[in-house]
Amino acid sequence: MNRTEFIITTAIILFIAFAMGWFANWLVHRFTRVRQSDVADLDRMSQELHEAEETRDQAITYLQQREAELTNQLNQAEAELRAAMEGLRDARQEAEELRAQIERA
Repeated sequence: MNRTEFIITTAIILFIAFAMGWFANWLVHRFTRVRQSDVADLDRMSQELHEAEETRDQAITYLQQREAELTNQLNQAEAELRAAMEGLRDARQEAEELRAQIERA
């Protein structure tokens, strides 16, 4: 094999390798190409996710406000109960004192 034949053979081998690489690249891109419908589905899902996150945030805010209201109502009810219990205790003590005065008299 002389020098010219070696160069031609090497050029042919390199061209075949290039062609095979190009064809393999074309096949990979052909099968992994993202379709427009897939992109539309992803856009729709991302919009729905965004709306769901907003709804969740609104629900969390509402629940926090409601919890604060209920805690406030509970504290008020407990204060009223304590006041009523103290009033009842005072009334019982006064009734006992009146009974004691009636018995002495």
